[in-house]
Amino acid sequence: MDPDPESGPNAESLPRLTPVAGTERINSLDVLRGFALLGILVMNIQMFAMVGAAYMNPTAYGDLTGANYWVWYLSHLFFDQKFMTLFSALFGAGIVLMWQRAEAVGRPATGLHYRRTFWLMVFGLVHAYGVWAGDILFVYSVCSLWVFWLKRRSPKALIIIGMIVLLVSPALLISGGFSVSYWPPEAVDEMMVGWQPSPDQVAEEVANYQGGWSDQARSRVMAAIGMHTGAFIFWAFWRASGLMVIGMALFKIGFFSAELSDRVYKRCVWISFLGLPILVYSVHESFAAGWGIERFFFGMGYNYFASLLVSLGYGAAIMLICKHGLLTKVTSALANVGRMALTNYLLHTIIATTIFYGHGLGYFGQVSRVGQILIVCGIWAFQIPLSAFWLKRFRFGPFEWLWRTLAYMKLQPMVR
Repeated sequence: MDPDPESGPNAESLPRLTPVAGTERINSLDVLRGFALLGILVMNIQMFAMVGAAYMNPTAYGDLTGANYWVWYLSHLFFDQKFMTLFSALFGAGIVLMWQRAEAVGRPATGLHYRRTFWLMVFGLVHAYGVWAGDILFVYSVCSLWVFWLKRRSPKALIIIGMIVLLVSPALLISGGFSVSYWPPEAVDEMMVGWQPSPDQVAEEVANYQGGWSDQARSRVMAAIGMHTGAFIFWAFWRASGLMVIGMALFKIGFFSAELSDRVYKRCVWISFLGLPILVYSVHESFAAGWGIERFFFGMGYNYFASLLVSLGYGAAIMLICKHGLLTKVTSALANVGRMALTNYLLHTIIATTIFYGHGLGYFGQVSRVGQILIVCGIWAFQIPLSAFWLKRFRFGPFEWLWRTLAYMKLQPMVR
């Protein structure tokens, strides 16, 4: 472990490590982070509004005809895992950025990183078990425990490591699929609850979330445990870790700071189109197979890899826009959202659970997919101006301020 000058005899002679100032921020990173944060809600709204199984299996709950089908279909093609991919890669980029800033002033980054990670883990656990089971903060915090130690690796090494890590999840899923026939019946039944719940199980989940906080806990805690055990082991850990590592590499080569040539970014955009026919084929296959449980093991791989291609194109397109100073009003708005990503992510939960859960309006299970997208647009229309309004008056979003204060162990200035 690096020696810590903060506790050594020369501590007073070293510059103090502080949160990044507004003038030091990389605008293209903030723009892409805001873009990713807003896009994530298109998929997360399904977990807020409907039974959990409907997120992966659209036939598990809700109308899937007409406009509702097209909302699901377009969401799957252009949003499902794509914006989570960007956000995970940006998280890895942030690790390298923090380490480089610490190195620049002669400070070790290890202590700061693990304080940040610890408090993010606390936020994630409170969020997951106390409010909404779909939390991703806990997953990111666990992954960053080991990803941090790759910070000095070359971009080439990081890409290779990241791709190897990404391949683990499909390998585990395919192996699990071939082994299903050997599972005990009770294990299969438990798996089916998360894929195709019975009418009674659906009614129970709807009733729980339409009830008070303690009623919601009956479903929320079990869903959170599932996210932190089976889903974590088979999918989330490998996906998030691999993308973080690749994000570290992309940051090091200048991809996220809009430093690469137009030719490189344009090639990335064209490559992204290869992901769309793969996704169209996967949807056709899933419906042809009747969305049986085997699709969980053998069908998820299509989007798992195709989403990487589509996300690459999204990122490249945003970098081109930032590099050439295009759509400045749009990028400025997205940058404000990105600078308050933690606050806006948690604000999604505050707003959505108030709309759908019993402690608020109690509309869980009652809003169609079309209605959900309209709510998403309403939340965007609220968050974008709110972020601009807030940052004109304050240095950080409220949750960013709290996180920084805890991580740096010093009360941070808030008002501009």
